[in-house]
Amino acid sequence: MQRLVCMAVSLAIMLGGLAVGYSEDELLIFAVVTEVPKDKSRVTVKASINDVASDTKLLASDTILNNLIWKKLEICHAMRVEGIKAPDGYRVVTVRIIDASMLPMSLQSIAGDCLIKKAIEVAPLVD
Repeated sequence: MQRLVCMAVSLAIMLGGLAVGYSEDELLIFAVVTEVPKDKSRVTVKASINDVASDTKLLASDTILNNLIWKKLEICHAMRVEGIKAPDGYRVVTVRIIDASMLPMSLQSIAGDCLIKKAIEVAPLVD
């Protein structure tokens, strides 16, 4: 009996250790900025969550707004975001800029089209 209790306690400790630092509410989101961000606290993106692409907004807290990556954010940037679902979008917990080739297939064509559109709009302005 004592051995069974000891095994149960050990199992609980191991399972508890696996759950530390992980929140069930946090989602892995891949995103492409689709509009020029006027307000950096609410950025419009095309996001892929569980390989389903949709238009949504990323909501940045003060900590994220002070992040250098977020300050330099512009149209066509591809991101890997961990966030929490909010009523009007996703609250950003962590953010990383990634290469568009690292995006899921559901977003790669969107990123490619965005970059072509950006090149066509910007190229005539450069002399």
